[in-house]
Amino acid sequence: MLYRENGQFKSSYRADQQIFPILQDRIAIGVLLAVAFVAVPLVSSEYLLRAIFVPFLILSLAALGLNILVGYCGQISLGTGAFMAIGAYAAYNFQARIPGMPLIVSLLLGGVCSTAVGVLFGIPSLRIKGLYLAVATLAAQFFTDWAFLRIQWFTNNSSSGSVSVAGLNVFGIPIESPVHKYLFCLAFLVVFALLAKNLVRGAIGREWMAIRDMDVAAAVIGIRPVYAKLTAFAVSSFIVGVAGALWGFIHLGSWEPAAFNIDRSFQLLFMVIIGGLGSIMGSFFGAAFIVVLPIFLDSLPYWFGLPVDTATASHLTFMIFGALIVFFLIVEPHGIARLWSTAKEKLRLWPFPH
Repeated sequence: MLYRENGQFKSSYRADQQIFPILQDRIAIGVLLAVAFVAVPLVSSEYLLRAIFVPFLILSLAALGLNILVGYCGQISLGTGAFMAIGAYAAYNFQARIPGMPLIVSLLLGGVCSTAVGVLFGIPSLRIKGLYLAVATLAAQFFTDWAFLRIQWFTNNSSSGSVSVAGLNVFGIPIESPVHKYLFCLAFLVVFALLAKNLVRGAIGREWMAIRDMDVAAAVIGIRPVYAKLTAFAVSSFIVGVAGALWGFIHLGSWEPAAFNIDRSFQLLFMVIIGGLGSIMGSFFGAAFIVVLPIFLDSLPYWFGLPVDTATASHLTFMIFGALIVFFLIVEPHGIARLWSTAKEKLRLWPFPH
């Protein structure tokens, strides 16, 4: 009964087209942001912030970028880890080679460099699609792995390919404590989620979805496939590049190319599939599923006092994790976001059966 819009009248197009047209949704989002910005830093331990919340925020941002490409434009990509690596190493070079470079500018410029490479590897999408496009984007993964290991200029002449950053600050405020890192990542995620939501609701978002549904029909009605596909690659690569820079600078502090290997690409693709293709909210659900569930499964034997050694527990975690992924794909192919949407619709009609 609480989730009803009775008496909520729209008297303008702007009111009807707002992101959250239902009052209860606006209140819920406001409460959620208040909890995220105020309550979580006050009550969370250092372990929760470092091991769960910060990785969740950064991977949510990366999944958000990938969802624009895969979910909204229908272009399969297996090179997301490569674009994260490009953003991280580019931001590192801007930070290391230009004295006094602001941290936020370095992160954004890392995203710009990732955008340039993403558009370059997105050019094959003009001719190929499906599995062939996935293989083409996979080439970006192998190329960046080789480049950051062999070309020492990218790593500031580090022979191993590993780099590190320290002394991070924004407007004179040091980004060293877990709380500061959490709030910094949260601010980035909120801004980019708002931008992404407005993009997919606008003309460019409708072009992406038309290309996803049927590119030939989209071209017939006047949509330019070249523009739509390359802008999807550009926006996706920019967001993923910024997420990669945050992953290296804020979460890791010191990293090597293996931190952005092909496993990272598959992990992000699983996030998008499980969370929900073509859903901004699904990116958050998928990231929560991937980040929290393995930690929960690892801790489960100790909570119940089961005599399970570390190696067996690790293998059981992977088995259960894989089984749950298959279960979700069979039961709800549209992801957790679809379950959330269905629950909201039922709440709007409850207690009436129709």
